[in-house]
Amino acid sequence: MESLKTALARISALSPDTEAAFLSAWKSWTLPKDHPVLREHTVSDYIYFIEKGAARIFYTKNGKTITEWLALDQQFFLSITSFFQRSPSHLGIHTLEPAELRGIHYQDFMSLADRYHEVERLLRKMITDSLILSQVRMDAIQFETAQQRYDRLMATQPEIIQRVPLTYIASFLGMTLETLSRIRSGK
Repeated sequence: MESLKTALARISALSPDTEAAFLSAWKSWTLPKDHPVLREHTVSDYIYFIEKGAARIFYTKNGKTITEWLALDQQFFLSITSFFQRSPSHLGIHTLEPAELRGIHYQDFMSLADRYHEVERLLRKMITDSLILSQVRMDAIQFETAQQRYDRLMATQPEIIQRVPLTYIASFLGMTLETLSRIRSGK
């Protein structure tokens, strides 16, 4: 729970009473590798925090799975559209290795946001951060070379190469596995 408290404090500080109420709403799960956290075409009821482990957010297009996001230790993740619109998700989420997850249900989060201004501010900042990450990702795919996208990933998450299959990394970076292999070999 300490890592969740630390991650939340980096986003927006909560008073002790608000923090206690907010943290009490989080559930925890220990999941094996390759476990579905969210199935495609179901409603995403939780915002997740991965204490330890790795997860992949993906969608299927023309019979191919495309990796939209990779979450590693100490990161939040969700299907944002499904969570906030309460509609079935086009995304799936699976663990890539055994994982310790925490999650807060939509109803609990919204109820706490109605009750505590600090939780409402936290939610606003989480949404803002998510939008910025999405924009940075889209900008990278549109304006950076494959090499630049790979270099950025290695600068921010170098451990990803040891923990995530290269096929998923290539898909996440918007390149073929062959291009990723060429970049990694320096050719």
